[in-house]
Parts: sequence; structure tokens; C-alpha cells
Amino acid sequence: MNSKLFLFAFTAAIGGLLFGFDTAVVSGTTESIQTYFEMTDTMLGWAISSALVGCIIGAIAVGKPGDIFGRRRMLFVSAVLFFVSAVWTGAAQSYTGFVIARIIGGLGVGAASVMAPMYIAEISPARLRGRLVSIAQLAIVTGIVSAFFSNFVLARIGDNAWRYMYWAECVPAGLYFVMLFLTTPSPRWLVKVGRVEQARSVIGLVDAEENTETVLADIQESLAHEERSKGANLLHQPYLKLVIIGMVVAMFNQFTGINIIMYYAPMIFKSAGFAEDSALLQTVAVGSTNLIFTFAGMAMIDKLGRKTLLMIGGLAMPVCLGLFAYGYMNVIKGPYLLVCMLVYVMFFCTTQGVVIWVILSEMFPNQIRARASAIGSFSLWVFNALSAFLFPVLKEKFGVGPIFIFYSVATFCSFFFFWKFLIETKGKTLEEIEHSWGK
Repeated sequence: MNSKLFLFAFTAAIGGLLFGFDTAVVSGTTESIQTYFEMTDTMLGWAISSALVGCIIGAIAVGKPGDIFGRRRMLFVSAVLFFVSAVWTGAAQSYTGFVIARIIGGLGVGAASVMAPMYIAEISPARLRGRLVSIAQLAIVTGIVSAFFSNFVLARIGDNAWRYMYWAECVPAGLYFVMLFLTTPSPRWLVKVGRVEQARSVIGLVDAEENTETVLADIQESLAHEERSKGANLLHQPYLKLVIIGMVVAMFNQFTGINIIMYYAPMIFKSAGFAEDSALLQTVAVGSTNLIFTFAGMAMIDKLGRKTLLMIGGLAMPVCLGLFAYGYMNVIKGPYLLVCMLVYVMFFCTTQGVVIWVILSEMFPNQIRARASAIGSFSLWVFNALSAFLFPVLKEKFGVGPIFIFYSVATFCSFFFFWKFLIETKGKTLEEIEHSWGK
């Protein structure tokens, strides 16, 4: 892997860091904002999930502009949205203003969640694509643990600590905007808009080992097929089945319950009897475990493969979730709950966590990739938003234990879906993956 290729992938992945930071920072502020804005449980659920409504809109709306203006330019837009949201959220004086600011941040998250992995996938050689796209997931978990840690540090400031927790995001957002100037458009987009010589230059720049003319010919052939399939209806075959598979893969990702932990971990630990400082510290431990074991997932994704890892997670995570639910419902004290949570996070980030954005960025044919990836992300954010909105309400009605039992059963069901409907994509070019689905 040469330095230019790594620089481009690393810079695009900072969008993932902001994605992780923006979605996790709220976990340390839930009680403060509920008190400050005098929220009911339903209002709190909307305050948390409102950002995810922005994610839904951003993810579904970015596909067409991404095709017209390029993946790189859409990443610039997402950087601006992150910065504006961070400033406004921290300065919010009303519940409505806070929600609007969170929606703006969600627009940035949704756009980055589609464009950053897609950009990396389109500049990466097949033999490195899994590891490079998974850098985006590494960046996401880095953003999550950064948010957890900054929340823990800033919590001691006082009553307005929650404002500084949101303002902390301004630093990486500004850095992201500046570093994007160091990147280049993806070669597939350059060929699509007729800038073939520039595409040839980029292909040679990112990987001298590739046969530039062969790669270019594959892209041109794929785009020629795209032109013939222009206006392809995603709701009709042969694309409908792939779109549905992508949506269900995204749904099962959220039915692991991972983002309930990211958004509400301090609340969950406090309701289990931990003190406030201890609950925040447990959250840092969760985020750190996520970060450490993401490296393990990155090392395995191009060796074991995407489908294999998803199936392993579909068997291992339900056990951890079930044990956590059992411990919570039976008030088991000591480190039991934390251990169950950490082992669950370990399996999540080495399987579902590291695979989801890779597979959504590579599983679709070139002619529908932008739109279909956007729909896959749309599905993920819809179920994310529903979970985030409903958790405070369902927690009060049923308790935490039954919620985690549901996630355990749903995750076990995902094993059978992955086994039946997914193909293995490791080591294949994007064009080879397209042909594999046609078999």
C-alpha cells in the first residue's frame, strides 16, 4: 500500500470519525439536556433520534448528487454540516433549536456514511479494499471512544459541561474540511464524467502494481453497461433482490442493539446500580474495547471474508446479549454486566461492525451502486432512529432486560439470513462481484 492511497483512504475515513463522535457524544448529555430543556421521556427519545432523521435524509438524498458532483465534493459538504451542527447544538437555548441542530449534524452523518466508504472502495485495489474500507469503521469507533472520553473529562466542568461536549466536535470537523483538499476524485467517477486521462493518472498514483489499462477497461465496460441500463428501476429485477438484501443486512446491523449501547450506555449502567462517574467510566471501557478489537476485525476481513465474519457474529453476539439480559433482570452485581457488555462489543466490532460499511459499499453493481448503497444506509438509519426513539419509552414500560432479549433473538436470526442470501466478496474486484450475483 503506497502513501498516497493510504492518505486518501485515511482522509475520507475522518468522515467516519465525525460520524462516530456525533452519534456517541449525546450519550454523556442525556440527563443534562433532559433537565435543561425539561423533557419527558418521549421528548428525550425525539431529541436523541432527531439526528437520525437527518441521517436518513442525508443517506437517501446524497446518492444522486454523489453521481453528479462526485463523492469527494459530497464529503466537503458533510464536513461543513458537522461543523455547523457542533456549534449550534452546543449553543442551543431552546428544545426546538437543539433538535434542528442535531438534524443538521445527522445530514452530515448520513452523507458521510454513504460517500466515505464508497469513495474508499472506488480508489482501492481489490486485494486491499476490505482493509481500506474498514478504516472507515476504525474511524467510526475512534470517534465513538473519543466522544466517550471527552464526555468523561468535560463532565467535571459543571452545569454547562454538555455544551462543551458538543463544541468539542468543531476541532475534527475543521481538520476534516482542510484535509479533503489533499485528496483526489475517485477514478470510477472521473471515468463516468469523461475525465479519462485524470482517472488513468489516479489509478497509477494509488497503486503502481495494478495494470492501469486493465483497470480502466473494466471501469469503462461497467459504465457502458450502466449507460445501457440508464434509468434502471431498483424496484424491478434483477436489482430488486439485491436492494432488499442490502436493506435487511442493514436492519440486522441495528437489531444487534449496538447503537442503543452507544447512545444510552451511561443510562443503562446507572439503572443497573452504577454511580454516575462509574457509569461514564464503564462507557469509556466499552468504547475502548470497540476501538481495540476493530483492529482485529480489519486484520480478518480480507482473510476470513465478509460473509464468514457476519455468520460468526450471528452466533456469538446472541449469547452475550442473552447473558447480559439475564444478569440485568436478576440484579447480578459486580463486574458481570460489564464483562458481558465488553465481550459482546468485542464480537460486534470484529464482525458486524467492521463488515457493514464494506459490504454496503461493494455488493451492488456499478450502475446502481450510489443509489442502492444510499438505500442500504437509509434502512440502517431508519432502524437506528426507531431504536433510539423507542428505547427510553420501552425501558420505562418493560425494562432493559426484555429489550436485550429481543436483540439477542433478532441477531441469532441474522445468522440464517447471511448464510442463505449473501455471497462472499473478499478478494474480488467490484466488477467480479457484479458478475457473481448474476450466476
